[in-house]
Amino acid sequence: MSLRRHAFKELIKHAILWFVLVFAFFPFYLMIVISLKTNDQFVSNPWWFDSVSEWHWSNWTKAWGTVQTYIANSIVTSVGAVAFCLAMSVLTSYVLARYRFPGRTIIYYAIIASMFLPGTAATLVTTFVLYMDLGLVNSLWALVIAGAVGGQVMCIFILRQFIEEIPAELFDSAQVDGAGHLQQIRHIVLPMTGSIMGTLAILQFLGNWNNLIWPLVILRDDEKLTVPVGLMRLEGEYVKQWGELMAGYTISSIPLVLLFLFTMRLFTRSLTAGAIKG
Repeated sequence: MSLRRHAFKELIKHAILWFVLVFAFFPFYLMIVISLKTNDQFVSNPWWFDSVSEWHWSNWTKAWGTVQTYIANSIVTSVGAVAFCLAMSVLTSYVLARYRFPGRTIIYYAIIASMFLPGTAATLVTTFVLYMDLGLVNSLWALVIAGAVGGQVMCIFILRQFIEEIPAELFDSAQVDGAGHLQQIRHIVLPMTGSIMGTLAILQFLGNWNNLIWPLVILRDDEKLTVPVGLMRLEGEYVKQWGELMAGYTISSIPLVLLFLFTMRLFTRSLTAGAIKG
């Protein structure tokens, strides 16, 4: 009975897993199927591939010509925002974790309290006026700055906890050897918080990549649009070419799929580190 019960539990577990996987990848499958069809083929058979001779790879060619600039803009703005965000967050977290000074606790809790401020929609007008006064309207720098500033609070909150867990003896030994603050960050903080920093970088990258409202408001020229805004404008045309549209969505999702495949280990390491520290 115990073996049957164990086998039944394993069967239920695998069934649930396959159920989740099917629903997770089914939209991606449909995008690929539709991307190889004309509008007539899509209407007649939207669920399955047609014969190989009827695949329309021209949809992918046209879609790549449309979205390649959007993808490049999204990569530049997302990478720039992540780099500035992590650089400032590491410096701030290092100071808050390592040194005791008057007002340290107040500053930390003030930073954390900013997590409860309204989101982009509530501060959109005032933020737009500020960027307009700075001359950053229709500039990719506006997305880099907004992304770098918007993600710092969470990064500081998490990194400070990890830096505090680093043994103080390491920093003391580095000071005795003449290492300055930047050298301590480079040789102690960065190696020992590498996994969690990698995870934060991925999360910030995804957040900036998928951002829609702020790029939609701040950008004007088509050649400066990011992926979400560019694809949304393609959807707004009078006659939708579903094959080209789905090909554009599929191509735009490839960078995120590759990012996930090559960084799964970072998530595992960060979760393990968090479990040990907890």
